[in-house]
Amino acid sequence: MEMNELKPAEVFKFFAEINKIPRPSKKEEKMMAYLQDFARERGLECKVDAVGNVLIRKSATPGMEHCKTVILQSHMDMVCEKNREVDFDFEKDAIRTVVDGDWLRAQGTTLGADDGIGVAMELALLDAADIEHGPLECVFTRDEETGLTGAFGMKSGFMSGDILLNLDSEDEGQLYVSCAGGAGTTAEFSFVPADVPQDYFFFEVKVKGLTGGHSGDDIDKKRANANKLLTRFLYHCEEKYDFYLCDIQAGGLHNAIPREASAVCAIPMKDKENVRVDWNLFSADVEEEYRVTEPTMVFELQSERVRPQAVERAVARNLILALQAVHNGVLSMSQDIDLVETSSNLASIRLTDGNKIVVRTSQRSSLLSARLNMSNTVKAVFELAGATVEVGEGYPGWKMNPDSVILKIAVDTYQQLFGRKPKVMGIHAGLECGLFSEKYPGLDMVSFGPTLRGVHSPDERLLIPTVRMVWEHLKAILKNIPVKA
Repeated sequence: MEMNELKPAEVFKFFAEINKIPRPSKKEEKMMAYLQDFARERGLECKVDAVGNVLIRKSATPGMEHCKTVILQSHMDMVCEKNREVDFDFEKDAIRTVVDGDWLRAQGTTLGADDGIGVAMELALLDAADIEHGPLECVFTRDEETGLTGAFGMKSGFMSGDILLNLDSEDEGQLYVSCAGGAGTTAEFSFVPADVPQDYFFFEVKVKGLTGGHSGDDIDKKRANANKLLTRFLYHCEEKYDFYLCDIQAGGLHNAIPREASAVCAIPMKDKENVRVDWNLFSADVEEEYRVTEPTMVFELQSERVRPQAVERAVARNLILALQAVHNGVLSMSQDIDLVETSSNLASIRLTDGNKIVVRTSQRSSLLSARLNMSNTVKAVFELAGATVEVGEGYPGWKMNPDSVILKIAVDTYQQLFGRKPKVMGIHAGLECGLFSEKYPGLDMVSFGPTLRGVHSPDERLLIPTVRMVWEHLKAILKNIPVKA
């Protein structure tokens, strides 16, 4: 079965179209042009703000002109992750999709359903002539995935609606009414290259094939972080051998649990066989620890070419100690609901050409004070190790509105459609709703979407039947929007 055969056809039609359009974070110009052309072809009002957010307005259907204006919002960018062996250019190539039973996935890359499926639903509504609704504002924000740039840069007054439906959640049957705030913390180590002595064994160690996932939504699922696993072995080597670190390239995006990590190291030739034994024992231990959540992890150790220079010994030691000590994963659970409250993700480690090693981490919490404390904890570890550390500005959380009108409508219509109540929840991830709540304090918001799994990784997949359920629910909500007071 091909994607053009999936139902609802009007939604999957547009999802197929936008998956032909390259839209990496911060490089969404082609998507912006597509949206503007889409509006122009249909005679719809369209505007673009200074940071590149796109808004398309559609008038109410007859008889619903006096309803409150609803903002439908999704982000136009996608996470660009692929398996190492896949030949794919996210700035040029169309996403290649595969229907796998009830799931839609891509061939070795992220699918782009986060949040392309939300974009597709908005386009389908704008294109339709047979769906009842009041005045609509469809908003498509830029660079949600790597910096919330569009939501940060949006000025008050760009949107004028009364209610906002965010279409960027990942579990059908769940309505989100609050989210975590977050910030990134970056540590930079500078070093003078050290000469590696003669008669040393050079080798590369790799950890790969991990499950990965979203560093907020999946942080409590007991998945391994490739960077932390690699660090464990480097710590062992640094303690046991006359050790040199020649290179380290680990992890990826700040909002993804790292799936792959590698390092090039050197030890005396006499210890060559010992380190292979150590690696095998280490691999067996880790496989046992993560036998449930990481069934496909792979450990590789192979000989490497001679590297004349390595990272300065004292700096390498401090780096490894800091990486071993720094917190990763859940720090605390909420005292009010069954939800992660505070966490941190060791996202990436990069040795650069400029004799620097850059470590990126991200912290999240539903409490600002707890997020600040988590960021300071990470900062302190790296500062003790001699790094220069910078904590980013961060983004706010979104606090639940107990008097939300749109939440009641969403719950009631869901129950009428499906005979059961949806779950009303918070999410341990950053939603743009947090920033909207600051700039539009009176905006009544709820977030929902179809079921996605493996987001921010090449395992990303969309549960096809849930798209129809969310589509029907969305139409029912729009049909029941109250009139303006």
